[in-house]
Amino acid sequence: MKNTMEEWRVALFVLLAALVPRSLQDKDSKEWWYTNSNDLQKLSNNEVSLDTNNTSSNVTVQLGGTAFLHCRVKNLGERTISWVRRRDWHILTSGMFTYTNDERFQVLHAEGSDDWTLQIKYVQKRDNGTYECQVATGGGVVSQFITLHIVVPEAFILGSGEHHVDLGSIISLVCIIDKSPQPPQYVFWYHNERMINYDTARGGVSVDTEPGAKTQSRLTIRGAQDTDSGNYTCSASNTEPASIFVFVSEGDKMAAISRRKSSSGSGIDVMLWFVVLPLLVIASR
Repeated sequence: MKNTMEEWRVALFVLLAALVPRSLQDKDSKEWWYTNSNDLQKLSNNEVSLDTNNTSSNVTVQLGGTAFLHCRVKNLGERTISWVRRRDWHILTSGMFTYTNDERFQVLHAEGSDDWTLQIKYVQKRDNGTYECQVATGGGVVSQFITLHIVVPEAFILGSGEHHVDLGSIISLVCIIDKSPQPPQYVFWYHNERMINYDTARGGVSVDTEPGAKTQSRLTIRGAQDTDSGNYTCSASNTEPASIFVFVSEGDKMAAISRRKSSSGSGIDVMLWFVVLPLLVIASR
């Protein structure tokens, strides 16, 4: 209850501060309010407007990045800009002052500029939601709403969890980096625990990465050998890694699968034969 009362007192202070010209606030406390009706009239004549044409109402930032929510106000005069988080109606900033203990929040404003930007560093999933930029005037509150979307980039390798290739053929793996507002700074490929982007000892290994809305990284290994079998991992700078297991063997895929499962499946096959054989003998009678 105590915290609620303190928040209401802060909100009331912010509202009063927004309605009072700074020139008057600098005077003695007895003259802190409007000295006459002319001061109020001068303030009311300056019509406040939000420049919504040059600001986005939706901002997308990847997890851990920095969000910039722009609010451009014309004819602000002596009034004050406040940023409010709508999900809990928490006043984050008023003017250049911050009213939250979360140091990730800060207002950016250059003197003489119309732009009052709310900066949120190291964004988290809980920062997702709507924020309000508001100006209190004699005729009410003028507001602009901006929705912040937090996305988590994902990496996946095309194909299933296994990839089968013939001995001597080409291993070609494609990794997709999705839901990333900005392309990753790097994409590394690993064979088991060894990074192979710049493998010169093996030879025949190349990596081609095409950045974009969906970054694609292709790993190519020519002349597949038995030693090329194993786990392959695509690791980007801004997402969790993705992996696939590659089997290099002679013959087609089914033959490789049969050889791989022969040790575990032979016992079951023998048991089935002992069950089926008596049935066949009975049926022949």
